[in-house]
Amino acid sequence: MSKTHLTEQKFSDFALHPKVVEALETKGFYNCTPIQALALPLTLAGRDVAGQAQTGTGKTMAFLTSTFHYLLSHRQLLTAR
Repeated sequence: MSKTHLTEQKFSDFALHPKVVEALETKGFYNCTPIQALALPLTLAGRDVAGQAQTGTGKTMAFLTSTFHYLLSHRQLLTAR
């Protein structure tokens, strides 16, 4: 991809754990790429997603954003085991 294409969708628009939003913004990530904007609503709702996009478009970031949100949001549940 020669140029980064971002959407109007911001990470802060999602109901993400505040630490996830803070970490993203600290690293300069404010707006989603198209694959992130499409995948995050589904993954945050607990749905499985199979997405295909060019290398460097943020697929891994979408996966990790959802993963860290889940882990931080369910911290007490996970440590009680």
